[in-house]
Amino acid sequence: MLRILTDRGTEYCGKIEHHAYQLYLAIEDVDHTRTKARSPQTNGICERFHRTMKQEFYDIAFRKKVYNSLEELQVDVDEWLIKYNQHRPHSGKYCYGKTPMQTFQDSKHLAQEKIINKNVQSDSLINQTNVVR
Repeated sequence: MLRILTDRGTEYCGKIEHHAYQLYLAIEDVDHTRTKARSPQTNGICERFHRTMKQEFYDIAFRKKVYNSLEELQVDVDEWLIKYNQHRPHSGKYCYGKTPMQTFQDSKHLAQEKIINKNVQSDSLINQTNVVR
């Protein structure tokens, strides 16, 4: 992964040396872009996912069952996420009727090409810098 977009929640933001998530992204050389403050429309895909999860999972699950622990709830969330990502076709901008997992697998080669292009550009820039010296 080359870049990730998140909101400015405390689970994602902080100084690199003090925040585990920021440190992990730095180690993995992933660029972390944050949305503008108080602008949920800039992260529309994520906001839409939250609404879908509320409507299709939480609203239904909490009517059917009383959870006695977070672990019990997590089991059901994990099952729902598997169905959502691997079995439920999506009609959105990127999936075109495929599941998110199918879309991800079909686009792996694009990510590899971007990584290769990024490395080639870095090498070219290094070579140009060496020639100038």
